[in-house]
Amino acid sequence: MKPLSIEQYLDRIRQAPVYEVARRTPLEPAPGLSRRLGNTILLKREDLQQVFSFKLRGAYAKIASLSPEEQARGVIAASAGNHAQGVALAARRLGLRAVIVMPKTTPEIKVESVRQMGAKTVLHGNTYDDACEEAARLVRETGMTFIHPYDDPQVIAGQGTIAMEILEQGDVPHAVFVPVGGGGLIAGMALWLKAHHPEIRVIGVEPDDAPCMYEALRVGERVVLDQVGIFADGVAVRQAGEETFRIAREHVDEILLVGTDAICAAIKDIYDETRSITEPAGALAVAGIKQYVAREGITGERLVAIDSGANMNFDRLRHVAERAELGERREVLFAATIPERPGSFRTFCETIGQRGITEFNYRYADAEQAHVFVGVKMHGLEEEKQALFADLRAKGYPIEDMSDNEMAKLHVRYMVGGRVGGLANECLFRFEFPERPGALMRFLNRMGERWNISLFHYRNHGAAYGRVLVGMQVPPEEKDRLQTFLQELNYPWWDESDNPAYRLFLR
Repeated sequence: MKPLSIEQYLDRIRQAPVYEVARRTPLEPAPGLSRRLGNTILLKREDLQQVFSFKLRGAYAKIASLSPEEQARGVIAASAGNHAQGVALAARRLGLRAVIVMPKTTPEIKVESVRQMGAKTVLHGNTYDDACEEAARLVRETGMTFIHPYDDPQVIAGQGTIAMEILEQGDVPHAVFVPVGGGGLIAGMALWLKAHHPEIRVIGVEPDDAPCMYEALRVGERVVLDQVGIFADGVAVRQAGEETFRIAREHVDEILLVGTDAICAAIKDIYDETRSITEPAGALAVAGIKQYVAREGITGERLVAIDSGANMNFDRLRHVAERAELGERREVLFAATIPERPGSFRTFCETIGQRGITEFNYRYADAEQAHVFVGVKMHGLEEEKQALFADLRAKGYPIEDMSDNEMAKLHVRYMVGGRVGGLANECLFRFEFPERPGALMRFLNRMGERWNISLFHYRNHGAAYGRVLVGMQVPPEEKDRLQTFLQELNYPWWDESDNPAYRLFLR
């Protein structure tokens, strides 16, 4: 089908009947953030929609546009969350039959929410791609109409109504920051914003472990990522949409990438401003604003962040709280080596001075030296951290900064307990296991009795995947078989055998 022109898109945005189900969400000032960043920060509160996400706009715009014959056949969607709830609500509002195919890893809170809206749920596969394939099969089998989560002109137009509201709600902003997954939201908003005020900067924000639009724009064509991180599950997309990419190339100024710690810090920022808890994808825009302001050094500008959703599992809050301080650089994690003798801990703490110690992990290893894992409160300044390290090194303490060491933050800080000697040929790997029954047994069955497991650590973070650290004794002549095992297992993995946290605390 021939792509729509800008004029056709603008007409569809104006005419989108989204307000039959959606509300005009407020554009709220964030005074605390504004003071800290020296700019006027505004939050577009799409988390206040009745499904706690902007997704119902596009879903309703698409479903309402179907012919009577298409509506009579019912609608089907593949989704792990917010799009599913948007389609279910839109179908209920229009009295249509709806089927939502969801990965088996979808959190129960989202599955139950879809069921309560009257849609039938089908749990299939472990990823969105698996669910999408099953939805396509059901479309062929039943003749139902597939509702794409982002790569559809009517969906794009529905999401574009958010930009229309922003321009009606106050002065023209310097920049609007938009979370990006497949690109439906930023495509619709960019079309409207650039058509009315070309000077507005439209800036997308993606997690640095799911940069599908960033990579597409960088190389000039859509790419398929080998894997994506799942912390910000609402934007965990391996390939940007075809139509959304076409629009983004012409109308989006840039895409910023932010890490997990920065996202967690942004969740806390939004909580401090609104006393609401946004999901990781919903906090991307605030994380992007902070990065942009630091990079550009701008002051006195009007900056808008799309707070896109609040479908957060409660048990993920523990992980968010732990990582938020690191994201704001209000805590530094490091390994230090101190003498193994009475009074050495007190002397070490005296060197740290009046700074607050947030954690101290240690167990006897040998008679000469002790390796300690330390957390210390900071005030967000890199200079403060470097001054602390300089003080410690001046007193003869070797230091390893662990603040950005993913293995240390996910695993080692919870398992410092002494090392074992005489353990030959140990390799250390970090995995992401699907958070479902049978995932561990699949790992063990594939591994068989080839290698001894010498270390195993798992900690639930309330996500769709479990983070697992595994030590295995693999003789050098078995390394090729090990690579074959890892490829056949098809779980995301990282070789951590040379990680300094492993060397200091576990090996």
